[in-house]
Amino acid sequence: MQPDAVGEDSQPAKATQRSRAKETRRQALLTAAASLFAVNGFNRVSLEDLGAAAGVSGPAVYRHFPGKQAVLGALLLSVSQDLLDGGQRVVAESGDAAAALGRLVQFHVDFALSNPDVIRVQDRDFTNLTDEDQAQVRALQRSYVELWVDVLARIHSGTDTADLRMRAHATFGLINSTPHSVRNHGRKMAIKSARPLLENMALAALTAPG
Repeated sequence: MQPDAVGEDSQPAKATQRSRAKETRRQALLTAAASLFAVNGFNRVSLEDLGAAAGVSGPAVYRHFPGKQAVLGALLLSVSQDLLDGGQRVVAESGDAAAALGRLVQFHVDFALSNPDVIRVQDRDFTNLTDEDQAQVRALQRSYVELWVDVLARIHSGTDTADLRMRAHATFGLINSTPHSVRNHGRKMAIKSARPLLENMALAALTAPG
């Protein structure tokens, strides 16, 4: 009886290992997609290209995604959800509005400097998403913006919401556009100097009187 029990107990472990391996390959495909889409554009990348970059055959990609458009959707949806979840954690863990705003800026700068490929794909290939995925990405991004607006409203009491929303969007534009130039000027040194500069400039814009 003992050997059977051991065999039965090993089945969940094997299933867990397979699940982890599948998720690892899926993440590898998304990472490859971000890089290839950023460099070549969505329309010039094939499933075979994605598979080769991730170390799997082209047909094997279909085990994880029904097609190339689904890869793009998963990439931008996961990033948008991560931004929203991370922003919510930052606000929840901050003691007051000023601290929340400072940590939101740090969080977004970290994201932008770590994910320049995804930002470029979002800017250039958003319209290649399905209508459903476009709607979901926009909804997640709107929620992320409103998270910032709520914090800004506690700092600029009485200020029109449209003005606060404009400040948030302008800050995203400032931060998100910088990684492209950072890549062209000695990445390690540029990031080291870009981070505090971006944070200070963003906070100055966000806290300036109306």
